[in-house]
Amino acid sequence: MGAQLRVYRRRIRSTKSMAKITRAMELIATTRITKAQRAAEAAGPYAREITRAVSALAGRVTDHPLLTESENPTRAAVLVITSDKGLAGAFSTNALKEADSLSQLLREQGKEVITYMVGRKGVGFYKFRDRPVEAAWEGFTERPTYAHAQEIGSALMEKFAMDTADGGVDEIHVVSTEFVSMLTQRAQAVRALPLEVYPVPLEELKAAHGGEALPLYEFEPSAEEALDQLLPQYVTNRIYFALLESSASQQASRRAAMKAATDNAEELAKNLTRLANQARQAEITNEISEIVGGADALSAASAGSE
Repeated sequence: MGAQLRVYRRRIRSTKSMAKITRAMELIATTRITKAQRAAEAAGPYAREITRAVSALAGRVTDHPLLTESENPTRAAVLVITSDKGLAGAFSTNALKEADSLSQLLREQGKEVITYMVGRKGVGFYKFRDRPVEAAWEGFTERPTYAHAQEIGSALMEKFAMDTADGGVDEIHVVSTEFVSMLTQRAQAVRALPLEVYPVPLEELKAAHGGEALPLYEFEPSAEEALDQLLPQYVTNRIYFALLESSASQQASRRAAMKAATDNAEELAKNLTRLANQARQAEITNEISEIVGGADALSAASAGSE
C-alpha cells in the first residue's frame, strides 16, 4: 500500500471517530434542551404573578428607593451570564459582545462599570485580558437552581443598598441570552434596578389576561413595606429566569454547533474516501503498467536470445 493511501485511510478513520463524538454530543444537548425548557416553563407562572404584584405595588408607591433613579448615577453593576463549557458556538461570545457594548454605553454616560460574571468562559475571557471582575460564579450554568439565583441576587442587592461612596452601585444590569427558538438565541441586556415601570393600556392588559377581570391586590401592613419584601424576590426571580433561559440557549447553541461539526466531518470523510479511491486506482494502474512493462521486457529478452 502506498504512503499517500495510508495517510488518506488514517484521516478517514480519525474523521469518522470525531463524527461519532460530535453526534453523541448533539444528542446529549438535545435531551438537555428539553429539560431546560421545562424548567423555564415551570418558573413562568411564578414570574408572571410576581411581576403583576410588583406592577400593582409600583402604581401605588412612587418614592421607593428601588423605583427612583439617582439624579446623578456614577456606578453601574453589570451581571454577565456565559457558559462553563465550550463547544457551544458563539453563545458566550455573543453575551460578552453585548456586555462590552453595554459597558461602553454606560462609560459614555459617565458611569463606572462594575462587572459580575457567571460562567468559566466569561471569567477566563476577562482574566486573559486583565479586566477586573467584582465577583464570579462558576459550575452551574447548565443546571442553575433558585439557590444560585438567590446568592447572586443577594450580592447585587447588597451593593445596590450601599452608598456609592462606600462601594455601592446606582444601577444593576443583566446581560443574558434569550431563548427564542431551537434555531434562534439572542443576547440581550436588561436593567433590573432601578425598576422601570411602563404604563400599559387597559385593552392590552385585558388581552394579556384572556379578557378576564384584572386582579385586585390588598397590601398589609402597607404597600411600602410589602414592596420592601417583594422587590428583592422579584430581582432574584429575574436573575433565575435569565439563568434558565441562558441554560436552554446554551444547549441549543451547542446542539447546532455539534450538528454542523458532524455534517462537516461526514462531508470530509466522503471527500477523503473519494481521494483514497483515486489514489488506489492510480496505484493499481501503476502496478499494471509495471507488470505489462516487465512482461514486454521478458518477451523482448526471450526473442533476442533466440
